[in-house]
Amino acid sequence: MAKGYWVAHVDVTDPVAYEKYKAANAAPFAKYGAKFLVRGAPQTQVEGHARARTVVIEFPSLQAAHDCYNSPEYQAAKALRDPVSTGDCLIIEGYDA
Repeated sequence: MAKGYWVAHVDVTDPVAYEKYKAANAAPFAKYGAKFLVRGAPQTQVEGHARARTVVIEFPSLQAAHDCYNSPEYQAAKALRDPVSTGDCLIIEGYDA
C-alpha cells in the first residue's frame, strides 16, 4: 500500500501564536501515524514561487492522511493556524514502486 503525504507551503505572520498550532497538532498527528520528513528547514528556491516554510509529512496510507486532515482534532488545531498564517496544502499518494 502506498503511503500518503501532506506537502504544505506556509507563510507565518505570528510565530508565537503558530507555536500553539504546532502543540495542538501533535495529538492528531500521533493518532494517524504522521512522521515529519521536512519541517520548516532552510530551503533554496530554484524555480517558481514559494512560501517561507515548507512541511512534508508522511502517513502510513493515503487514507490516513485524509482522515487526519478531516479529523475534529486536526480541524481544531487548524483553527489556531488559520488566523496567523497563509498557506497551501496538498495531500498526495506516494509512489509505490
